[in-house]
Amino acid sequence: MILAAALCAASCDFLDTYPQDVKTVEESFRTEADVQESLSGVYSTLAASQLYGNAMLGRMGLTADIGYEYYNTDAGTVGYYEVVASDAKINSYWRYLYQGIGNANRLLENIDRAVMDSTSRERARAEALFLRAYYHFMLTVRFGSIPYVTCVPASGNVADVQLPQTPQEQVYRSIIADMDDSVSSLPDASSLDGGGRLSKSAAWGILARVCLDAAGYPCYIPGMYAKAKDYAKKVIDTGFHALNPSYEQVFINYMQDLYDIKESIWEVEFYGNNTGTYTSTAGMVGRNNGIQFSNVDESHDEIGVSIGAIRATSYYYGLFEDGDLRRDWTIAPYTYTTAGEKTMQTTNFWIRFCGKFRREYETLMPKSVSYTPTNFPLLRYSDVLLMYAEGVACDESSAPEEITAAYEYLNQVRRRGYGKDISAADPSVDIPAEGKLALLETIKDERARELGFELLRKDDIVRWGEFYGRMKHVGSLIPSAFTSGYYVAGRQYYGNVGSRDVLWPIPSYELGVNRNLVQNPGW
Repeated sequence: MILAAALCAASCDFLDTYPQDVKTVEESFRTEADVQESLSGVYSTLAASQLYGNAMLGRMGLTADIGYEYYNTDAGTVGYYEVVASDAKINSYWRYLYQGIGNANRLLENIDRAVMDSTSRERARAEALFLRAYYHFMLTVRFGSIPYVTCVPASGNVADVQLPQTPQEQVYRSIIADMDDSVSSLPDASSLDGGGRLSKSAAWGILARVCLDAAGYPCYIPGMYAKAKDYAKKVIDTGFHALNPSYEQVFINYMQDLYDIKESIWEVEFYGNNTGTYTSTAGMVGRNNGIQFSNVDESHDEIGVSIGAIRATSYYYGLFEDGDLRRDWTIAPYTYTTAGEKTMQTTNFWIRFCGKFRREYETLMPKSVSYTPTNFPLLRYSDVLLMYAEGVACDESSAPEEITAAYEYLNQVRRRGYGKDISAADPSVDIPAEGKLALLETIKDERARELGFELLRKDDIVRWGEFYGRMKHVGSLIPSAFTSGYYVAGRQYYGNVGSRDVLWPIPSYELGVNRNLVQNPGW
């Protein structure tokens, strides 16, 4: 009996032991280091494999009319526009963004517990608030009306966790309000070494993007074009940002882990190749959306393996004029043989890969078969210039001097694209000022030339109300008689598109666990 009693006592003591590897809220927010660790977790959502770390890089149909996927693993999925509500990548996209929102809310609710410098506290608070809004933005452009979540659930009760969708117009207004509130506590871009952390310029630039989307289809919120141009102008008026004279160098910098915050204002951070100490910090930029090469022989290590999931369309190639240096950089003019030799492609415009992220420029050796250290651009200065011009073109109240400035900013982007002096007028490449309508139509093509394969194209043509027509037009350009796999993939990609594809379906799993959600039209 004594032994039994002793065993019982020991057993009870064991069951009463608290877990040693789980921190309470109080323990998690004691110091500035705790807050920075939590903030890193909020940022890390961007780099998740389900988002910019893998799935979004050519495998979710976001290149729209300028590129299509040819990667058999993704056949029957959103990557080929064979979309269903149970699609795993769509479900993970939703889940990981709401996970990031939850992490942001947890930090925002507990940051005042920490003993830390007040300036650092307010900056961290601003970053978390902005990221929470940005993750809602990433959700609403894909799903329309969504729950706008601003607090950690008080409990697991149905009323606390099964939130209804917020109408999309209100989602946009909340995003803009939260982002705007964050700006005053963010640092100037000029004080940062690179674009891995948020700055005032990053916030204003993304606000311009949000406002342009809110102004277009399907919300058409009044006054948003004026807001877009005003936010973009704030970035321009800092006087700090500038276009890198070399378009190619912008992307070589990404491949070589070099920062240029004057041009690249905000980036998704990746590091290493997932070996050694850092085993979850690398991404797949260039590995997914690069020039296809599958030979893993170490003698070809200088090239770098890529699945080449994205190929350009003939329509996209045709948007570029002779002399535009961006064409042969963005759309690789060559393919690799298995022996690592370059084969120039002079007539076949459907076989060419995205050439923007070329692994041959990576400096980290040895190159991984599966991962890269390359950062991915979220906001570049050229985008800011084009967004300002678009806001001016679409805002009824734009003044003549704003129209003049808009054409100048557009032409600065073009001059860089042709290798010209950015600041000097050049009639050989400049677009003459012919009013706002002509400006807008030029911008639509110029955004494709400048920003192709940077995951902005689908959003652009959706908000212009041109998604379905453009997709079907590009599909009609694919030769019907050719049977090579990439032609077949292209016909599938564009042939599967329906008018409902402006939005993704609410994931069926989420509909099952949250009975307050309503499925999007057509799904």
